[in-house]
Amino acid sequence: MPETTESMRKAVALSYQSLGHAPKVVATGNGIIAEQIIELAKQSGVYVHESEEMVALLMNVKLDQEIPANLYRVVAEILAWLYRIEKAKLPNQS
Repeated sequence: MPETTESMRKAVALSYQSLGHAPKVVATGNGIIAEQIIELAKQSGVYVHESEEMVALLMNVKLDQEIPANLYRVVAEILAWLYRIEKAKLPNQS
């Protein structure tokens, strides 16, 4: 999730591994590090969601920590949207 400002671009990477646990912040960065996080995500086929507000909130979460409860809903909505996109890309398996 990158953020573009006049001063410096910011990015936060989330990882969601299993049901029952909240997504974790696995990388954060400013400037060149943010650009590297974004580029690695794109190269890996990971969706990059751009929201300055989300990045600002997630930058406050420490590395390897689960996102706070007040962000569950918005992150869950993004994950559900991504799931629908990924499911639509799969060939029909019926």
